[in-house]
Amino acid sequence: MVTAITAPSLDFDRCYGALKARDARFDGQFFVTVASTGIYCRPSCPAQTPLARNVGFVLTAAAAQRGGFRACRRCAPDAVPGSPRWNTSADLASRAMKLIADGVVERAGVDGLASRLGYSTRQLSRVLTAELGAGPLALARAHRATNARVLIQCTTMPMTDVAFAAGFASIRQFNDTIREVFALSPTQLRELRASRAHGASTSANGSSITVKLPYRRPFDAAWLRWFLSAHTIPGVAEMIDDEFVRSLELPHGPALIAIGIVDDDPAVKTGSVVLRLRHLDMRDLGVAVQRVRRFLDLDADAQAADEWLSSDPALTPLVAAAAGIRVPGSLDPVETLFTTMIGQQISVSAARTHLGNLATELGARAPWDDADGPTLLFPSAAAIAECGGSVLRGPRRRIDAVVGAAEKISSGSMELHTGLRASDMRGLLRSLPGVGDWTANYVSMRVASDPDVLLGTDLVVVRAAQQLNIDLSQNIKWAPWRSYASMHLWRAAILGVPEESSIIRSADAADIRKGTLHV
Repeated sequence: MVTAITAPSLDFDRCYGALKARDARFDGQFFVTVASTGIYCRPSCPAQTPLARNVGFVLTAAAAQRGGFRACRRCAPDAVPGSPRWNTSADLASRAMKLIADGVVERAGVDGLASRLGYSTRQLSRVLTAELGAGPLALARAHRATNARVLIQCTTMPMTDVAFAAGFASIRQFNDTIREVFALSPTQLRELRASRAHGASTSANGSSITVKLPYRRPFDAAWLRWFLSAHTIPGVAEMIDDEFVRSLELPHGPALIAIGIVDDDPAVKTGSVVLRLRHLDMRDLGVAVQRVRRFLDLDADAQAADEWLSSDPALTPLVAAAAGIRVPGSLDPVETLFTTMIGQQISVSAARTHLGNLATELGARAPWDDADGPTLLFPSAAAIAECGGSVLRGPRRRIDAVVGAAEKISSGSMELHTGLRASDMRGLLRSLPGVGDWTANYVSMRVASDPDVLLGTDLVVVRAAQQLNIDLSQNIKWAPWRSYASMHLWRAAILGVPEESSIIRSADAADIRKGTLHV
């Protein structure tokens, strides 16, 4: 007999209210356990609301599984946006969740996870169990179960291949986990795919898969589409038929990803971004999905940010024009650092030229044909450290700074990853010669998913603030959502706002769109 338990950090009445309202905004932020049925659900599950005495609320699917609950077949609670807590909080549990989702436990074990976070294995397990209701092995197991469900229901891969691609060490472990989590055998789970495949569509072959990535409303598609189109790199990332297509180095080899972003339709209950993956080693499916989710900031609590920022009359028209704006993240922390350093104080078009030359000279060739899309991989830190000095163009100080950073990263004396605290990441970056506050803030905002960075020295942000008569030194009232305030100011300068609240002179906006101002 299972018992419904509510995590100490969750307010029962608030959670139960969301459950009764079937409020999809809370999907992924917590999970509902029902003692009378032994299942766990998402808050928006369409089933009849259970009695309060039978209900509990937990922060993770792993905590529900550890308590003996199986996943609801009707609402598929694993096919939801991730919790925004992992981005908005810098505590140990949140940073660990980012790395677990990136597959660190499968690749380096719990010891490797603890080492990256700077804690002992025992201390890490104790903290995660106390705060999330499950230790690192149970949390990693829940991610493997989700990866396995997608592969089972959305590919025709043999079950043996699915088991090892999802990260299981043995067929027996795979079978036992699927039965425990879904109360079905792998074969029975596959039989449900025709009518109940959540979050993905059937792939064309064993090395290609199309996944739908859900997000919470509201969602501003225009801003992300502009950002992707402005940050292409010849040979590495291109816009092809309204999709952002690029090569991406993953733990088990490179893949080609294509991201399709469509405008949000308020008439549809849930929204999603379409991700196509080709030439993918299926062991990297979960890693690729999580990296793209972070890259597009799909797990953000956009409504909370909008409500807070729109309370400032100066930002109200900007928020109204771009409800659900997202802060673009990073697919590769090291690449983000180099592209930021190379693109400083030059136009978008000039940065694209420099980065394209760098990729052509130092990037490895991907193992697929030109007809598929970009065929170059972004150069490694080792390649830039060795040959960047002769390939890069521009001020010698900037070239030396990029090569110096590459040398530190390639030697292992500095490591950038999503599990670092944003404050620690800024400190590391500022210790590099030639890296100033703007670069450190921008990179930490994107790599560490810090929601509270004001880019107060950025040219476009400053210009937008001047037009709005906003004193950026008085920005504390926007905390803890200052990264989103920065995006609103950027977006207004680049894409504009309704005419009655236009803030950027047309000449300035045109210059930015043409790439004569760096953003």
